[in-house]
Parts: sequence; C-alpha cells; structure tokens
Amino acid sequence: MEKAKISAYQLFVLIFLFEMGSALLVPLAGEAKQAAWLVILIAMIGGFLLFFIYYGLFQYYPDQLLTEFVKQILGNFLGSIVAFLYILYFIYLSARVLRDFGDTLLTFAYPHIPLFFANAVFMSVVVYTVRKGVEVLVRTGELFFVLENLLLMTFMLLIIASGMIHLNNLKPIFEISGTEMMKMGFTKIVFFPFGEVIVFLMIFPYLKEPQRLKKIGIGSLATSGIFLAIIMAVNVAVLGVDLTTRSQYPILTLIQSIEVAGFLERLDVYFLFLLMIGGFIKLSVFTYVAVTGTANIFNVKQPSKLAYPVGMIILLISIIIASSYTEHINEGLGAVPHYIHLPFQVIIPLLLLSIAFFKNRKKGRQAPK
Repeated sequence: MEKAKISAYQLFVLIFLFEMGSALLVPLAGEAKQAAWLVILIAMIGGFLLFFIYYGLFQYYPDQLLTEFVKQILGNFLGSIVAFLYILYFIYLSARVLRDFGDTLLTFAYPHIPLFFANAVFMSVVVYTVRKGVEVLVRTGELFFVLENLLLMTFMLLIIASGMIHLNNLKPIFEISGTEMMKMGFTKIVFFPFGEVIVFLMIFPYLKEPQRLKKIGIGSLATSGIFLAIIMAVNVAVLGVDLTTRSQYPILTLIQSIEVAGFLERLDVYFLFLLMIGGFIKLSVFTYVAVTGTANIFNVKQPSKLAYPVGMIILLISIIIASSYTEHINEGLGAVPHYIHLPFQVIIPLLLLSIAFFKNRKKGRQAPK
C-alpha cells in the first residue's frame, strides 16, 4: 500500500469526476423517455445503498485495501482468489472505458486514425500519471474539477440563452409506471455509474479524515447524480425523446445545436474537453487500483513498476473486447450489468459484509472485559 494521504475535498472531487466520466456520453435511462431524469435519481438512491455496504466494509477494515481485507474475511486461499477476481474486474472495466473513449474520439474528431493508436496515446498518459501515485492523481483531479464545472455552467448558460429549452418535451413524466422506473433504476442504472464506486475501496484507506467518509461518499454521489439527471432532462427538453434516444452521443448533438446571436455556434470543443476530462480520470482511477491491487496480491514492493505491463494488458483488451462499437455498447448494456456488475458490486460485497459482521461480533464477545 502506497504511503500517501488525500484530503476529504480531494476524495469528493475524485468520486464526482469518476461518476460523471463516461456517463456524460450515453443517454442514461433513455428507454424511460421523459422520465429518464427521474430514473437516474432513483438509481442514485440505489447507489447510496450500495455505498453503505462498501462503507460498512471500510469501517471494519479502515487501514486495509479491498485486496487485503478479503483475505481477513475469507481466509488467505479463498480471499486471494476473490482479490484476484476483483483485479480482473477492474482491468476489464478499464478496458471498457478506454474503448468507450477511443471509439468516441474516432467517431467525433479523428475518423482516419487507427483505434489502437488512439487508445495507445491515451493510455500512455494515464500510465504516466498512475506511476506518480494517488496524490498526483487527486491533484490533477482538482484542476479538472474546476475546468469541468466551468464548462458545464457555461454550457447550461448558452443553452438557456439560445432559447432551445422546451419544457413540453418533458411531458408526460409518468408515461411509464413507477414500478417500471424502479425496476429500470435498480437493475440497470444503479450499476453504471453509481455502483462502480466500489473501486474506491482501494482508495478510501488513503483518506486523512476517515470519519468524514460517509458525508463525502453520499455528497459526491448525490452531486454527480443530480448533475446527470439535469443534463438528461436538458437533453430531452431540447432534442425531444426520439432524437435523444436515437443519438449516439446526445450531449454532442445538444452542443452542436447551440446558436447564440447568430454567430456563437459549433461549440464541439466543449464536448472534446468533457470527453478528455471524464475519460482520463475514470481510466486513471481504474488503472491505479488495478496496479495497486496487483502489487498487493503478488507482494511487489514498488507498484509503479507494474504500471506499464498492466497498461499494456488494458490496451490490448480494449482492442479485442468487441469487433465494433455497436457490439461493445450492446454488451455493456446487456450482459455486463447482470453477469459482471451484479456479483462484483452487490452479491460479493454483501457476503463479505455479512461474514465480517459475524466475525467481528464473535471477537467482541471473546474479548476480555
């Protein structure tokens, strides 16, 4: 485990940017139509519940990484297997994120550049940052936090000034039933992006003020969830349901439709900046925990030495993970939530928390008075 400490504010910033990440690119809960923003808020509540599971594990083992305390809970042999599976999970998600942003960059700006080259350049910057450690990562996040919020605020002001918002596009809100909204929120959107906060079990031990973790976690999830809900509501209010759900990148379509005073238009650079910030932070967090976890499992004293080989593995998986962008998205929306996210974000953490509860209660009973 790296000898580093991060502040409460830095952790808040990192979780916020991580949650926004690739969620900005896709039409979250698009099948909910006018109620998409409401489904995101419902999923956010599910994200709170998942966070409390992870927070419970952290309370039992505040000084240990996820890859360490699973051995305490399950024993060295079984715990090592589960820890290794989590490393593979983080590497897989890293590859998915890299593919997301590589394909988006090629579709949007550089259609003639090979995917491998684009991903390799992006990954090299991420690996360089990861080698510098978590403190450099969070300081970079602080700079990007200011930039992203300035971009989002300016973007919202331009949307309002252009007069493109039509609130009638958000009606009727309850075209689908509350039961359907709950099902959609708790079986799909809760896993992406909210459930992915489980990755921070590899970062929580670095927090200087662990007693503030609960407020930081809920606050960052709430802030990112509200931002995503507002952005989705604006997408629907401006573009309408049909165009929002059919668009590959709704926020790009929205940005391209901005026109103020007859000359301020084609602000595609906004999308490019949001793409780079979100992709860099999310991929860096996943890569960092994959490197740190691998070093922890195999007792490597200098985790930075693993940054390049792990980065190369992520790069190769991002290329072979799917034959096309359509296949990649269909896999991400179909199989991944049920067969990958569900066990790693919900089932295994719940089992770990249950076993930790009984183990620690037993220890408490045996402790001398």
